[in-house]
Amino acid sequence: MPYAITQTCCTDASCVAACPVNCIHPTPDEPDFGTTDMLYIDPRSCIDCGACADACPVDAIHPVDLLSAPLKGYADVNAEFYADRPTSAVDEAERTPVFHRWGPPTFDHTVPAGFPALDVAVVGTGPAGMYAVQDLLLHTNARVTLFDRLTVAGGLVRFGVAPDHPSTKRIGESFARHHGHHRLRLRLGVEVGRDVTHAQLAADHDAVIYAVGAAESRSLGVPGEDLPGSLAATTVVGWYNGHPEIAPGAVDLSSGRVVVVGTGNVALDVARILTADPADLEDTTIAGAALDLLRGSGAREVVLLARRGPDTAAYTRPELMALLRREGVEVVVDDADPRTGKAIDEAVPGEHAALLQEARREVADWSAPGPDAPRRLVLRFHSSPTGVTGSGRVEAVRVTGPDGEVEIPAGMVVRAVGHRGRPLAGLPFDDATGTVPNHEGRVEGMPGSYVVGWIKRGSTGGIGANRTDAAETVKALVDDAVQGRLPSRPRRRIPLPLLGSRRRLA
Repeated sequence: MPYAITQTCCTDASCVAACPVNCIHPTPDEPDFGTTDMLYIDPRSCIDCGACADACPVDAIHPVDLLSAPLKGYADVNAEFYADRPTSAVDEAERTPVFHRWGPPTFDHTVPAGFPALDVAVVGTGPAGMYAVQDLLLHTNARVTLFDRLTVAGGLVRFGVAPDHPSTKRIGESFARHHGHHRLRLRLGVEVGRDVTHAQLAADHDAVIYAVGAAESRSLGVPGEDLPGSLAATTVVGWYNGHPEIAPGAVDLSSGRVVVVGTGNVALDVARILTADPADLEDTTIAGAALDLLRGSGAREVVLLARRGPDTAAYTRPELMALLRREGVEVVVDDADPRTGKAIDEAVPGEHAALLQEARREVADWSAPGPDAPRRLVLRFHSSPTGVTGSGRVEAVRVTGPDGEVEIPAGMVVRAVGHRGRPLAGLPFDDATGTVPNHEGRVEGMPGSYVVGWIKRGSTGGIGANRTDAAETVKALVDDAVQGRLPSRPRRRIPLPLLGSRRRLA
């Protein structure tokens, strides 16, 4: 009975290190690590030991025979990955575990014995910051001060993961165990640039690591996108996750249709939550005000608008599978553009577009859905927004089509076309990429300053991608310390009155 990795895979590779037979790929030292939608277990080599399931921080790994109905397809998904690959490293005759060739999952450089303890500030309590904290606490003797501008810790795990993905949110429990470490001080409600400057942090620490993410949504660049009812995906995601900076009334669901521009996982998350049966969300972490609004929602249809075809959509295969196979919501592909049908019909088996063959295809009718209409999600490809129209607020979205522009009536439009970082006072910033210029995490021209996560590499990669990213940054920091490249400064800590007290952790 082999195991299979399923939808909530976070790709942090804890399972890879735990596997005694090297049957989980891609590993962090393989070229395609970070480019596949998830990790995969080779069913030909799995010895059913369950070590991977125990190590998985998001409960994504289960015995194939025990997969629930919505997850049954993942047995084939795992097997398909190995269809053209040699059997993994295991003695097929004896089924004997072999020594795992891949070493420690995150870090391969520790400070020399007797090296003085460093004082390190980490700014940001999301996955990138917490993976960096983990490496610092487990592999060095550093004293860490962890900052976050919000009064609750968690970052993207707490406020970015959809509430109907409780397994993914569970990784936050793994991170939170470090909050009580004797070499860590947690300072919440402290914003760099408002409460403390970079210069102050740099003066009072041997090194500063910024893990502030990419909090700004990219714009559409079309007329009318600033009308009320036109929202960034970060606003909608923060609304249903109870983000303290998003008002409970930020979202208006009185209209029968919502248009979501984008085909990444965030766009799918928004579409899925807006079309969900509120009863299915009652036992999740969804914000109470959001759940109340969804109970009385007038939105019966969500349109996912894609500028290109289904073969280039950015969502992952697991998320699309989950969207297509849930009950109570019809998924329709708008077949108005002949290129859409061609891309689906000719899709190579195993590619994301092939899944869309499960969806019904029709030329969409853009008349207003009635209040009793069944909930449905419409995927429209090869169609770009050209403008948002309305008298005082959003009433429609103009989009391109094969025969000219089309107007889709809608009461809300959500921009889910990517994120970018914001400039940080005191640090250089590349406006074109929305990142802090760096080399392997070292901020250019600023010894002792480092970045990790999306502010380092751009808004690509999920939660687990931050693990190897953090290892690279922390390794650079340790190398700089050992080689004497960190700026010289007095050995002192930031005064407690300046930083406030511990705040709520969960």
